[in-house]
Formats: sequence, C-alpha cells, structure tokens
Amino acid sequence: MEFNYFLTSYMPDTSVGGKRHFDNMVELAQAADRLGFKSVSLPEHHLINLLLMPSPLQMAVKIAAVTKTVDIVTAVAVLPIRDMRLFAGELTQADILCDGRLVLGVGRGAFAYEIERMGVPMDTTRDRLDESLAVLQALLDGENVSWDGTYYQFDPITVMPRPMRPIPMMMAVMVPEGIYHCAKRGFHIQTTVLSATNEALLERVQSFHKGKEAAGEAGKDLKLSLQRVVYCARDNADAREKLHMAYDYYSRFDNVFSGPGIVEGGAIAALPRDQTVEELGQNLLICPPDEMVERLRLYADAGIDEVILSSGIGASHEDSLAAMERFATQVMPHYTGRSALHDAGAAA
Repeated sequence: MEFNYFLTSYMPDTSVGGKRHFDNMVELAQAADRLGFKSVSLPEHHLINLLLMPSPLQMAVKIAAVTKTVDIVTAVAVLPIRDMRLFAGELTQADILCDGRLVLGVGRGAFAYEIERMGVPMDTTRDRLDESLAVLQALLDGENVSWDGTYYQFDPITVMPRPMRPIPMMMAVMVPEGIYHCAKRGFHIQTTVLSATNEALLERVQSFHKGKEAAGEAGKDLKLSLQRVVYCARDNADAREKLHMAYDYYSRFDNVFSGPGIVEGGAIAALPRDQTVEELGQNLLICPPDEMVERLRLYADAGIDEVILSSGIGASHEDSLAAMERFATQVMPHYTGRSALHDAGAAA
C-alpha cells in the first residue's frame, strides 16, 4: 500500500495571505518528496478559505520544479466549470513542464456555493462532467476534432502542442454505484468517506473491486486511492487536541458541502454538527504512530492501493511537518516495505 500526501490547503486565519499559504504547501510537497511518499495531491476550490487552490495545474508545475520523484495528482480538477478546449492545452503544457509526473484526477465539483457562483447550476454538473471528459479525451487523443453535443459545439480543432504521452486519469467518485461503473469503464478511482464510518469505507472498496473485475483485462491495473483525515500525533494529548481541530474543520466543511453555504469574506462559518467529537474520532485516523500502524491494517487488508493523507485540519505548519515525518518514519515503512530514511537520502 502506497501513501499520498494531500497538501494542506486550509486557511483558518485568512490574514495569513496567499503567499505564506502557498509557500507552506510547496514546503510540504518537498518534505513528502524527501520522505518517500509516492505522490502529493492538490485540490481545486475557489472563493473559500477551505481546500483553497484556484489553479492546481499552476501549483503542479511549481512543485515539479522543486521536487525530484514524487507524482503530482490533481484531487480534483473540476471539469464542469472549465472549457475543455482551453483546459486540454493547459493540461498538456503542465504535463510537459512536470516531466511526466502529473496525474489528472477529475470530478464534478463538491460545493454548490462555488460552482453556482461560477454560473454552473449544480444539478447539471454530472452531465457536464460526462461530456467534458469525453471532449477532453477526444482532444488529447486525436487531431481535427469536432463536436456537436449538449454543452459543446465546435468545428474541427487540434490542441497544440500535442501531448507527449497518455496522461494518467483518475475519477473522483463518492457513491458506491458510481465507483463500480467508473471502474468498469476502466478508470482509476479516487474516493473518500469524509467523516463517515469504516463500514461506508468498505462498501466503496467492494464496489471498486467489483467494477475492476467487471472490466476484465482492461481493469487489471486499476488503482483505488482513498482519502481520509490522517494525522500522526505525538501522543494521546496531541491527538485529542487535533481531533477537536478536525471537528471544527468539519463544522465548516459541512456548511458548504451539504449545508446552506454561509460564507463571509471568503471565510466559511462554523455550524453545529449532529456527530459528536467522540463519534468523529472513531472514523478519522488521528492517533500516535503505534495505534496508526494498527488502524491502517483495515485499509491494507481491504485491498486499498493508496491512502491519501488529508492532514489539513488547522494545525500549524510546523506541527503538520512534524506529523508528516512521524508518519513517514514510524508508520509508512510497515506498509511500503521501504525505509523513509533510505528514500530521503535517495531524493536528496
């Protein structure tokens, strides 16, 4: 089982500003590269201080310039709000500048607050994603491409420059039925259960494996990446502190994910949650290293190929770096078979 570090992109204090926010993300990416993580992930969100990343491809190019081996994954690029005739060229350029380390994760978008303020009705995003993805694949694969669909109509065009390779793609899907059908179609899968239970997690894993099997030969190399809040704490007291931070984070996340979308000056308001702190703690991986090793066995035994560590719950940058190093040196080798120190030396 491999590990992917989801770059911390939560700005609880908006006075921090974009410069420090993005510099911290770059430093985390460099640490992940040095410590032997397989990849790093970049979100795409707009107009809010949570998961803040207006242009994941720009950040991908920056990270590629200051790292050596780590893959750089968009998690995810929101296709329904973009024009694929522009995005195909931007993606091709980014992949070239990333020296072939870019992995394109795509999705429909999660927050109606931002999607609808971009002029796209949320209830159209599923159909828009399907057509956008088809257009994107056609433009990347062929020349003189024309289209006559619901959302795109255009005469023959050829995206320039041409891609230097087939760019790996992943579909972000949360619903088990959707996971099954996307895997059956031959897509790698990114998924998450957010703050839900391990039973919900296993349901999604089973759907992936059924879809992979249904894909036959085309599915034999498909990969399942599962995102979860993971924070490798110093001790139980540190874990308790970070769990309360995570609870506050989800009180804001839920506001824009499933709630009314109350945002003031880009800052998401915290709303009451039905789930208790203790219930949330049972579902997230916020614990010291020894406990982390044991709790991850469920993920490995279920057949998850990659765990995406989402640690951006509001901890300081220094604490985030320290937690990453604890995970890399005391937890990760149990599952990758590699020494983080060895990888750090190789990447230096």
